[in-house]
Amino acid sequence: MIHRVASRRIGPTPHVPLPPEPLELDACYRYCEATARARHHNFPVASLFAPSKFKKHIFALYAFARAADDFADQPEFNGRRSVELDRWEQRLEACYYGEAPDHPVFVALADTVNKFELPITPFRQLLAGFRLDLEQRRMGTSGDLRNYAELAAAPIGQLMLYMTGNRDINMMRFAEELSCGLAYASFWQDIAEDLDRDRIYVPADELRFFGVTEADLFARRETPEIAAMVRFGVARTRAILEKSRPLVDRVGSSFAIEVALVWHGGMRILEKIDDLGAAILHKRPQLNSVDKAQAVTRALAWRGESIGPRLRRRLLSAL
Repeated sequence: MIHRVASRRIGPTPHVPLPPEPLELDACYRYCEATARARHHNFPVASLFAPSKFKKHIFALYAFARAADDFADQPEFNGRRSVELDRWEQRLEACYYGEAPDHPVFVALADTVNKFELPITPFRQLLAGFRLDLEQRRMGTSGDLRNYAELAAAPIGQLMLYMTGNRDINMMRFAEELSCGLAYASFWQDIAEDLDRDRIYVPADELRFFGVTEADLFARRETPEIAAMVRFGVARTRAILEKSRPLVDRVGSSFAIEVALVWHGGMRILEKIDDLGAAILHKRPQLNSVDKAQAVTRALAWRGESIGPRLRRRLLSAL
């Protein structure tokens, strides 16, 4: 499962070579996979537990969102961010009108959209969320932050459910909570990096409540007030993830372990953020191999009954 900020950039943007023309479908899917694997991820993007038949389609969704997020964030697009996002949306619309794609992401995405009958609305919502990054560098209230996450993160969870054939409105709501919770976790995880971009996702009303100023954040002051604000942010994010628990309990066996793994990964990164407190302004927490192994163990304990014989053989062969 993927979401808007699960894999924020660390260091230079990795460049994946475009496949040669004419754009052949399998080569375009490989390009999308390479785009995903070129990034550092705290949360899995088509892990070992994702069904093989879905993996290339997950990579296509990820590559679409990753490129659009880069247009909004990365320095090489300064001065042309809006133009690039507009062009990306035009290519998206062309997929739905049956026009021949001219970019490998959209060759793969068009195939994915047609195979699973994915609606265009979640894709448009994602782009609307990325455009907000161009217009809004501060969040006035917690409601503003939630609205942003519902645009820039929640559609990914919805698209994943659509791929499984699930259109249940309650499941969509649980997927929204999971996506938004992971987005909130990433806001805290990347707070120092966002300050370097003059962007603050902590709502202004919460800054005032805890007696924290923007100057405190930019000066990287490790104060008790900032520590209290971080604790509150972690507690709120945990509550959001708890609201998504029914998704893990009810999602079909194909994605049960994958979703449980993402959920536990989110909870673990929150523990690390909580442990850092105000030091989050100087150190970006990441999941190490021990953390990831712990998340796998807990995911298997939660939904291990969903593992079929094929995956069991693959796991045994990997030991």
